[in-house]
Amino acid sequence: MNKDLVAIFDYLEKEKGINRTITAKAIEESLTIAARKSIHDVGNLNVTVDAVTGEISAISEKEIVENVEYPDEEIGLEAAQELDPDCHIGQWIDVEIDTTSLGRIAAQTARQVITQKLRGAERDVIYEEYRHRTGEIISGTVKRITKGRSLIIDLGKVEAILPDRYYSKMERYHLGDRVVALLYEVRDNENGGADVVLSRNAPEMVVELFNQEVPELAEGLISIVSIVREGGYRTKMAVSSSDPKVDPVGACVGVRGTRVKNIIRELNNEKIDVFPFSDDLYMLLKNALAPVNFKKVEVDEDTGTVTIVVDDEDYPAVLGRKGINARLTGSLIGYELKVFKSSEFGKQRRFELGQLARSENPQLDEPLAFEGINQLIMDGLLQAGYDTPRKLLQADVETVANEAGITPEMVDNIYEEIRASYRWDVPTEQEEKEVSQVAQEEPSVTEEE
Repeated sequence: MNKDLVAIFDYLEKEKGINRTITAKAIEESLTIAARKSIHDVGNLNVTVDAVTGEISAISEKEIVENVEYPDEEIGLEAAQELDPDCHIGQWIDVEIDTTSLGRIAAQTARQVITQKLRGAERDVIYEEYRHRTGEIISGTVKRITKGRSLIIDLGKVEAILPDRYYSKMERYHLGDRVVALLYEVRDNENGGADVVLSRNAPEMVVELFNQEVPELAEGLISIVSIVREGGYRTKMAVSSSDPKVDPVGACVGVRGTRVKNIIRELNNEKIDVFPFSDDLYMLLKNALAPVNFKKVEVDEDTGTVTIVVDDEDYPAVLGRKGINARLTGSLIGYELKVFKSSEFGKQRRFELGQLARSENPQLDEPLAFEGINQLIMDGLLQAGYDTPRKLLQADVETVANEAGITPEMVDNIYEEIRASYRWDVPTEQEEKEVSQVAQEEPSVTEEE
């Protein structure tokens, strides 16, 4: 019995889940290749390995001839009769080959091919066991930390990889630490094997954690409609309910926040915002940034941007640390979100309107006319002498409001109508710099930490 081979069979079967028959077949193929390269006078060679005992045998089939011309395929009658006294010319005979003669080169060749074959077998095992588990939460222990902070996680039968870009820079791991992560994908690697790739940054991990904590999700009473995340920092999640009696936000948060606290603890105190979903863009935006109230909201479908104006004191909370809150909110609603402080927005708008008033657009000197504006307001503007858009733009809000007998908010709305109707081109690079300087005259507010 070849005890070394039997030990290999046992290890691969128990630790890697590779059937010993597959291992034996891989060794047979590798030894056949090695023997053909290193042993002379063997042509049609067949190597067999017993999967139970580990015994190796090599047989070369040769034709019995009177005069040997091709030693690889032929054997003389006298030599053949030493193996089988009853043989005769023209008959084929099996010649046993001494496997110890394979030598060092043959052994090295066999080792390389065996490694390749077993890697393929291990890949098949990995695919069979893990490919259908993609999207599940699994746990393991840190076995190695590679250069660049990628982690090798021991899952038992296989090792998985948690790339550094797939977990937060705020997290620190040491050898032996337990890691809970999402099984992100199973992919082929360049060595012919397969890698099980984990992630702690994927939004799907938060979804799976909520599925474990919130029974109403499994029952279909509530659903996670949209989720965006920056791993380690913040998650924003819009939820809805199919039953009007079930509060989707309350179900996810739990009594006194017990459910969401368990998830936050698992994610190392990452912030999680849970709010009701709405098909209405304004309501969804309002829910995502509650309790902040907006002074103004503008949607530009052409550029795919939404501009909101908030009170100066609310600006840090809306922006968030390093702009994460605003960036995630934009991703959630499907627009690029631009956030302005009320003071900065007013200065920028006044600058833009001043630029428009000084333009040579002849339409600004035509009689004032707007659809959808109350006739009483129009009469007040005309009586005050503001009969063209340019004259309106050349005056300030307070003056127009006092002389026309209307509120400053009404004047602001009229200015926005003019700005939208008579915008003749985009600002030049110099004009944009001037706008930026005007907006920065007031000291900025520190972002939320």
